[in-house]
Amino acid sequence: MKPNFEVDLHCHTTRSDGKLSPLELIQHASTLGMKVIAITDHDVLPPREILVEGQPRSILEIASGYNLRLMRGIEISCDTDIEDVHILAFGCDFEDPRFKALEKQVIQSKIDAYKKLVDTLNDTGFPLKWEDVLTQNGIVIDETSIQKKMIFETMARLGYVETWKDAKNLTQTKPEFNVLRVKPEPNRIIELIRNTGGISILAHPFLINPINESTLDYVDRLIQFGLNGIEVSYAYSKTNYRGEYSDAQIEAFLRARYQNQNLIFSGGSDFHGGTDGREIGMCGISYLDFVNAGILRYYR
Repeated sequence: MKPNFEVDLHCHTTRSDGKLSPLELIQHASTLGMKVIAITDHDVLPPREILVEGQPRSILEIASGYNLRLMRGIEISCDTDIEDVHILAFGCDFEDPRFKALEKQVIQSKIDAYKKLVDTLNDTGFPLKWEDVLTQNGIVIDETSIQKKMIFETMARLGYVETWKDAKNLTQTKPEFNVLRVKPEPNRIIELIRNTGGISILAHPFLINPINESTLDYVDRLIQFGLNGIEVSYAYSKTNYRGEYSDAQIEAFLRARYQNQNLIFSGGSDFHGGTDGREIGMCGISYLDFVNAGILRYYR
């Protein structure tokens, strides 16, 4: 089936919490007839090369061979006190030492916080081992690759909840499970992206639920910090979004509110390759909008 959009700037692979490898993602997108996709794994620097039949090859060249343009990006979780403040970065010099330092800090913060969450779950009636979480699809991963969603998926696999979304909702609504990992401030991340030659796009803004201000006031502050764009086309109805507006209504609202602020309007499916109904190209932008927005300048 033909995708809704030819450009999807928000996809995940096995390098964070996706189900497809980078090569499998490229191949799958190609079969759908996509023109542009982005790999934006959580807090993981994008690869320049991947192994194909045991040999390292340029990921951009591989995608090109499948008639695809691949945007190398990263989805950075920001703001310790607020969930789902995620900023996408494209076109940066990801070899910059500041990114290497950020990646190291993020990895350690995840390990520390998620071990504490597993201990808390154990103490409150959900027997769970750290080794259970590190075993995904029968494969034991290194703890440096841990993602919070893996805890939720493990809870579902062990039968404590029906789906990983139910586990996420449980940990978000029960104060005893409110184990926060230290995340960088969003203004610092926006500045880092700018100073390394890239653009910053706020992912799924209506999933952000600030404590002492409205979501829109929070977004406005990020724009004042120098945010370059907003993800307006996103599959909210396929996530834990609890609002009353449809995906189309949210997109129309965001485009109208920010039409005169010189922002990039981006979009993507947040594809993980699972069974949540999100498919590559379900949400995104047209190729014409992609070119007109100037995003192509950050292809490298």
